Amino acid sequence: MIMMINNSKNSIYKKTLLLAIPMMIQMGITNAVGLIDNIMVGSLGTESITGVSIGGQLIFVFNLAIFGGMSGPGIFGAQYYGKGDKEGVQSIFRLKWWIAIAITVAGLFVFTMFGEQLITLYLHGESADIDPDITVSEGMQYLGIMLGGFLPLAITQVYSSQLRETGESVRPMVAGIVSVVTDIVFNYILIYGKFGAPQMGVRGAAIATVISRFVEMAVLVISAHLHTDKHTFLKGIYRKIRVPRRILLPVLAKSWPMFINEFMWAGGMAVLTQCYSLRGLSVVAGLNISNALCNLLNVVFIAMGHAVGIIVGQMLGASDYEGAEKSGLRLSRFTGCLSAVLTVILIALAWKFPLIYDTSAEVRHIATRFIVITALFFPVQGFLNAMYFTLRSGGKTVITMLFDSVYTWCAGVLTAFVLCHFTSLSVFVIYAIVQTLDILKCVIGYVLLKKKIWLVNIT
Repeated sequence: MIMMINNSKNSIYKKTLLLAIPMMIQMGITNAVGLIDNIMVGSLGTESITGVSIGGQLIFVFNLAIFGGMSGPGIFGAQYYGKGDKEGVQSIFRLKWWIAIAITVAGLFVFTMFGEQLITLYLHGESADIDPDITVSEGMQYLGIMLGGFLPLAITQVYSSQLRETGESVRPMVAGIVSVVTDIVFNYILIYGKFGAPQMGVRGAAIATVISRFVEMAVLVISAHLHTDKHTFLKGIYRKIRVPRRILLPVLAKSWPMFINEFMWAGGMAVLTQCYSLRGLSVVAGLNISNALCNLLNVVFIAMGHAVGIIVGQMLGASDYEGAEKSGLRLSRFTGCLSAVLTVILIALAWKFPLIYDTSAEVRHIATRFIVITALFFPVQGFLNAMYFTLRSGGKTVITMLFDSVYTWCAGVLTAFVLCHFTSLSVFVIYAIVQTLDILKCVIGYVLLKKKIWLVNIT
C-alpha cells in the first residue's frame, strides 16, 4: 500500500515536471530576450539601461493584462479538456482571440497617448551618473517601437495558453527558442551597427525584439496548424468566430476577476517600483539589473505554478476531487523546495552579474543588494505561486483576486508608499519589509487550500 502511495506521488511529480520543464525553457527564453536587451543596452550607458527598464516595466503591465485575459478562459479550457469536450475547448480558444484583440487595442491607445507621462513618474531624485532628459528620450524610443510587438505577443499567448491547457508545452518552447536566437542576432546587428546596418542603440534593441515576436508567433501558429491531428481543436476553428452564450456568460463571469487581478497585480508591481524610485535614479537602474537576473530564474516556480494549475484543473474537470486536493498541497510544497535551490544560485551570482553592465559602482552595489534580498524570499514566492494556481483551478476567481492582487495593494503597495514617502528608511530595508509581508500571505493561502472551497468542477 505504501509503495502504491509513493508511486502515486512520484507519478504526479513526474507529470508536473514533464509539463513544466518545457514551459520553464520557453518562459526562460522569453525572459532571456529581455535579459539580452538589458545586457546589450547596458553597454550603451546608465541612461539607456534606466530608460529601457522603465519602458519594460510599462510593457510588463500589458503582458500581465494579456496573461490575465487568457487566465479566466484557461480555467475552463483545462477542465473542458479533462472532460473531453472538444466544442468547449474550441469556444474557449475563440473567446481568447476576442479578449486578446480588445486588450491589444486598449494597450496601444494608453501607451500612445500617455507614454511620456508614465515614464516621467519613475524619474525622481538626482544622480551624478544619470541625465533624466536622456533617460526619458531613451525610454520613449524603446516604448514607441515595442508597441509594434503587442499584436504578435497577444496571438502567441492565445495559442500557447490553449496548447498548454491540452498538455502540449513543447511547441511554445520551440517557438521561444527560435525567437531568442532571432533576438540575439538582430540585437547584435542593429544595436552596434554590424554588417552594414546603422548603429541604432536602444531603437535597435526594440526593433530586434519586435522582429523576434513576429517570428515566434509565425513558428508557433504554423507548427500548431500543421499538426491538427494532435491538436484536434484547431480543425475548422476559424469556420466561425461566435462563442455560444451558454459558454460565454459563465466564462466571462469567472474571467473578469482574473483579468482585474492580473492587471492590478502588474499595476501594483509598477507602483512599487515607482515608490522605490523616490530614493533616486540609481535605485531604478540597480533594481532593473536585479530584475533582469531574478526574472530569468523565477520562471522555474512560475512554470511550476502553471503546470500545477493545469493538472489540478484537469482532475477537477474529471471530478477527481480527492486527487486534486492531495496534488495541490503536495505540489505547492514541492515548488517551494525547488525554489530554495534557486536562492543558492542567485546569491552565488549576486556579486558577479552586475559587473556585466557598463554603469557606476553605486548602481552595481545597489543591484547586488536587491538580488540577495529577492533570492532569500524565492522559496516563499514558489510556495505562493503554486498555491495561487491551485486555488484558481477550481474557478474561485474572486477569492484568488482577493488573495493575490488585493493583498498586494493593501499590504505591499500601501506599506511601500508610506515608508518611502514618510520615513527615511533605506530602500533595502523597505524592500525587505515588503517581501516579508508575503509570509502572512502564505499562511492565508494554506488555510484556503485546507478549507477545500476551491474543489469545484465548473464545466
